[in-house]
Amino acid sequence: MIVDAHLDLAHNALDLRRDLTLPLEELRRRDTNKDIPVVTLPALREGGVGLCFATLWVDPKKYTGPLAAHEAAREQLEVYQRWEDAGLVRIIRGAADLQAHRERWPADRVPGMVVLIEGGEGIREPGEVAFWKAEGVRMIGPAWNRTRYCGGTREPGGLTELGVELLQAMDEAGLALDFAHMDEQAFWESLEVFRGPVCATHANPRSLLGGADTPFANRHLSDAMILAIGERGGVVGTVLFSFFLDHTWSRGMERVGLETVRKHLHHTARLIGWDKVGIGSDFDGGFGLNENPQGLDRPADLAKIGELVPAEARAGVLGENWLRWLETWL
Repeated sequence: MIVDAHLDLAHNALDLRRDLTLPLEELRRRDTNKDIPVVTLPALREGGVGLCFATLWVDPKKYTGPLAAHEAAREQLEVYQRWEDAGLVRIIRGAADLQAHRERWPADRVPGMVVLIEGGEGIREPGEVAFWKAEGVRMIGPAWNRTRYCGGTREPGGLTELGVELLQAMDEAGLALDFAHMDEQAFWESLEVFRGPVCATHANPRSLLGGADTPFANRHLSDAMILAIGERGGVVGTVLFSFFLDHTWSRGMERVGLETVRKHLHHTARLIGWDKVGIGSDFDGGFGLNENPQGLDRPADLAKIGELVPAEARAGVLGENWLRWLETWL
């Protein structure tokens, strides 16, 4: 079972108006968006992706203000719930769900989903965490760019007072914290406040991406941050967007090679071990086929990542590391 720790499926379904119940080639024929789609539900089934972390991501430029963001996140959640009602996916809400899914998946290949809020703006206030948990959310990443809760990509800063309250509410509810997109100041402050499970669903080593002086430096993880996640038992998911693998790459250039992916995987593993390295592809996060590394054209191609790591680490990186992490706290 391959596990992909970051897919923006509901965003694609609603904001980009993609019918993700179609076969991938059929969607590509019909799609009118500028980026070529990479993921559909049938493609996940065919590709052996048995579990993904499916986001509720609300574009802050489109949905301004907590109320609009909240309503948009609710609509995205309803997409997942409708798919579940139709038998197209399974939403994983606890350890029993995960175990049952692992037992059933080899026969029916129905993808499982752990629902993740990416960026906290859809959470109107910290007291709402219990509501989102009751609705099926199990993970929250408070940052995207800067939010009311903390600094984020290209917009640095620490935790706000609301951010501290949010992490405390997450602790109380037993939800996991995703550090992806979080500014480094907020990261270290969060480690002091939050005691629950942590990870970075889709983030790469900053030291391979030009260091601290590049415009997107705080989108990536310093080696010290990676070490801290490892010390807390967390997993780091390698993100597969070409610009987050090679900071000299830009749209229109030749896609980066898999050797670049290998470098990121091995760097993270040297710091925290192969048992804490996974995949967080972000295959559908505002870009598409031409922005992915060469050869990674659909979910089935994620299996190629297993060829980039030592044989004994292959099963872990492709999925078992994320599954084991989930089992420690769900």
